Amino acid sequence: MDTSILEIPTYISDSFYVYTMKDCTVYKTMNIIGKRWTIHILLELHKGEKKEKRFNELKRKLGSVTPKILSERLTELEAEGMIIKKVDESTNPPKSEYYLTESGRDFIKIIQGIKRWGLKWKFQNEECEKAICMYCEI
Repeated sequence: MDTSILEIPTYISDSFYVYTMKDCTVYKTMNIIGKRWTIHILLELHKGEKKEKRFNELKRKLGSVTPKILSERLTELEAEGMIIKKVDESTNPPKSEYYLTESGRDFIKIIQGIKRWGLKWKFQNEECEKAICMYCEI
């Protein structure tokens, strides 16, 4: 294998490394969405009728994510154009809300494809089969 096309490992979490190939779109995309909590955050922003979610609301829904990691992931997703942070400075303290961009909403379709694959090939979950991700409480 030609190792000259591999970059230095990108740290993802305590025990997970992804080696990126310089020009591979799949590897580049995985470096964006493969970090811990990223998919969870995108799903929480997708769920429910209310499209905007505040930091503490996301933190409460995600449970064990630390405020530091949540903040980092939200910043990364904003930099990648998958979410938008809207700040209302007319309130004290300023109110920040997050919502999916067109890119983020489009990615939800990929997550739903992963769900379909998992249900077909790996997991039997009748509740998940019947649930629409947007309204899912699992």
